[in-house]
Amino acid sequence: MKPVLFGTLAVLTLSSCQYFGDKTLVGAGAGAVIGAGVGVLAGGDDKRNAAIGAVVGAIAGGAVGAYMDKQEEELRRAAQNTGIEVARIGDQIALTMPSGLTFDVDSATVKPGFQAPLNDIASALVDSPKTAVDIIGHASSDGDNDYNQRLSEQRAASVQSYLQGQGLQPVRVTSYGMGETRPVADNSTRAGREANRRVEIVLTPIVENGA
Repeated sequence: MKPVLFGTLAVLTLSSCQYFGDKTLVGAGAGAVIGAGVGVLAGGDDKRNAAIGAVVGAIAGGAVGAYMDKQEEELRRAAQNTGIEVARIGDQIALTMPSGLTFDVDSATVKPGFQAPLNDIASALVDSPKTAVDIIGHASSDGDNDYNQRLSEQRAASVQSYLQGQGLQPVRVTSYGMGETRPVADNSTRAGREANRRVEIVLTPIVENGA
């Protein structure tokens, strides 16, 4: 299942999905978070969720809200004063990291000065393991489309590798790049281009079957 992104606020439940026009998503089973400048279909399909659940366990349906409340609290504490934005939409949590904080220009290597915040984020993710982790890179419209696509993929993969190096279970996490295709701001302005260069982390709870 490929990611589908939007710019409006909504929460839907999906497993297979299609995108129609600007705002319509249909399907059932995994999860979509839309809004707060994130808008990422995340959490994977049933096979991915089952693989994660087999390793780290799953959450009983009635306990999902409390579980994600705890993870949100830990992540907000870890992100405090770092420039990382934390958004809660339904039972999903989304973190947005402007690339200027995380990477040098034209680089996919995490800045040494940003490793400490990522260490804290990794610790919070490891402490609450029953979530799927999607890491998505984005670019502005500056430069060549193909280059922007590759750089967005490389940056997302770099964050994935770094977090896994801090103990995040590989089965939980996937990464991909969206290039310049999903802007959250106007690319005709400097501020807009800076906002569009970002890496997002979306957390989706793994829920017990039938819960």
